[in-house]
Amino acid sequence: MLSLLRRSRPGLPPRRLFSTTSSMASNTPMEDVIREKISTAFNPSNLIIRNDSHLHAHHAPMRGSVSKETHFHVTITSEAFQSKMQPARHRMVYALLKDEMSQEGGIHALQLRTRTPEEEQREKDKRAQA
Repeated sequence: MLSLLRRSRPGLPPRRLFSTTSSMASNTPMEDVIREKISTAFNPSNLIIRNDSHLHAHHAPMRGSVSKETHFHVTITSEAFQSKMQPARHRMVYALLKDEMSQEGGIHALQLRTRTPEEEQREKDKRAQA
């Protein structure tokens, strides 16, 4: 199954790969909430949300789940993480999404990659040298 990635662009609001009208319900309500909360709280220069729920749908804990959006991999690049260690950064995100993680049919698993713009640039430079 194809995962859809939506990246935010520096200085611009997050972009959707497809548009919806106000009369249509979203097919990705949990992803939309995650995107909105992270965008508002951290003003990321880069935000990638990958819904991996389809990879885990056959697992016993997911049988009978009311949601098809339970497993996410999220990459966030933000100045808000400056001078904070990874555990503190992750706690910031967990605190932000605590309601979505505690509700029935909410987020079951959340993989995080949190970095500053400088860390992201170092990674890009390292890949370019390889």
